[in-house]
Amino acid sequence: MSFDAANSSAGPLPEPTPLDTDSSSPTPEARVLAILSRGEDSRHQFKSDVTNAKSIGAELAAFANGDGGLLVIGVSDSGEVVGLSSSDVRRVNSLVTNAASQNVRPAVALSSENVSISGRLVVLISVPPGADKPYFDSEGVIWQKVGPDKRRVHSRDELRRLFQDADLLQADAVPIRDTDAAAVDIRELAIVMSKLGERPPRSASAAWLQLQRMGLVKQGRLTLAGLLLFGKRPQRFKPQFCLKAIYFAGADIGSSTYLDSEDYEGRLSELFKGAFAFLRRNLRKVQADRSVNAPGILEIPEVVFEELLTNALLHRDYLFDAPIRLFLFDDRVEIVSPGLLGGGLTVENIREGASFIRNPLLTSFATKGLLPYKGLGTGIVRVLQDFKAVQLVNDDKALIFRAIVRRPASREVVEKVVEKVVEKQPPLPDDLSPIQLRIVHIIARHPRISAKTLATRIGISPRKIQAHLRTLRNRGIVVHEGPDKGGRWRVVRSGANA
Repeated sequence: MSFDAANSSAGPLPEPTPLDTDSSSPTPEARVLAILSRGEDSRHQFKSDVTNAKSIGAELAAFANGDGGLLVIGVSDSGEVVGLSSSDVRRVNSLVTNAASQNVRPAVALSSENVSISGRLVVLISVPPGADKPYFDSEGVIWQKVGPDKRRVHSRDELRRLFQDADLLQADAVPIRDTDAAAVDIRELAIVMSKLGERPPRSASAAWLQLQRMGLVKQGRLTLAGLLLFGKRPQRFKPQFCLKAIYFAGADIGSSTYLDSEDYEGRLSELFKGAFAFLRRNLRKVQADRSVNAPGILEIPEVVFEELLTNALLHRDYLFDAPIRLFLFDDRVEIVSPGLLGGGLTVENIREGASFIRNPLLTSFATKGLLPYKGLGTGIVRVLQDFKAVQLVNDDKALIFRAIVRRPASREVVEKVVEKVVEKQPPLPDDLSPIQLRIVHIIARHPRISAKTLATRIGISPRKIQAHLRTLRNRGIVVHEGPDKGGRWRVVRSGANA
């Protein structure tokens, strides 16, 4: 995914390097101790010694097939410094150098650094991300890092991801089985072509030819980009590429109670609109001295979600058969994208404006007005300028990327905001019970809440909640619009003086 992250026996470490650099740690010793304190992960491996060139070749190949890494030799698995003798240091450097050239195909470049920690020598082997993926060990096996461990690459999808990271394969350019001219939404294509000053197609055959010229048809089928941009019901062919939105009650994803949920299907532009509609109807709105009848301003600037949703749709890893997920909680909003950052990016890189175009076809057409995307690689930078409470997590265990946006107020503060808004509206009847008042306030905040969830939130039986709702509806204070399942509540207050 991309968002618009001592003495040396082999020369200085390359830039960028997997070796953590911490400006507050002025010495190599302190720098290494900081790494050891965090333990092993997908980019740091500890070994007390190495003696087998084939085994070390597999480790180097795994690092090169990923985002690079640092091998720390002279340290136990638990991070305890055991040290190496001077002769061991020379032997280790020679063995690793030979393994990099003779036990990895193609050969990998690396750098080594010898560091003394409390008088004990350790060797740091730095492996940059490989430019010629995939890398094989001497037995012809492809390895990849999974957390602190490595494992063989077995599946076609895993191999595809290696080629994708090396920019040798783009998932959005893959032809989609069973798609033909009948799968194209001619009207949507015509609208876009008109906006671009091009002649809009008037038939299915004309639309198909136009998509061929645009590079969105290959081998007689729509590419994934063509399907997601101009397809008619894309989820008929790729049902996993939808967007699932859930508003959980509380702050725990394990909660069995939710306040709202919806699955969105359609083209990327439709997924974006659906996700934004979900956010608008569930996030708090602040009147900010505007008229009480004005729609209000979202508690989090809309530009934050414009950027994060667009990046999720364009730069997610489409080799993972999984939906984008949008989670709302009392204290945060999470946008979860399948796959990790691509191109060797880190969270730190993208915070500084670095970018990697994982899906170039989708991205090129998004800049033509299909999504609010400028393609400049500055999206995250703008988000952080507008709203500081954004956390980015590249989860290499779950193989997902999460953008976490903290909501600015606690539940108690929210209730006070709602109370102030309610005070500006026509008064509620004086004879409403405390439970009925609370029902009205909750409905005002969560119009799609179900009666069952409402009962759970308030702590009374479903039978009693139905009785209170019936009273409020009969008095014209609230109305329910739409079907019993999937409809929404609205506070009208026409019965305020009833």
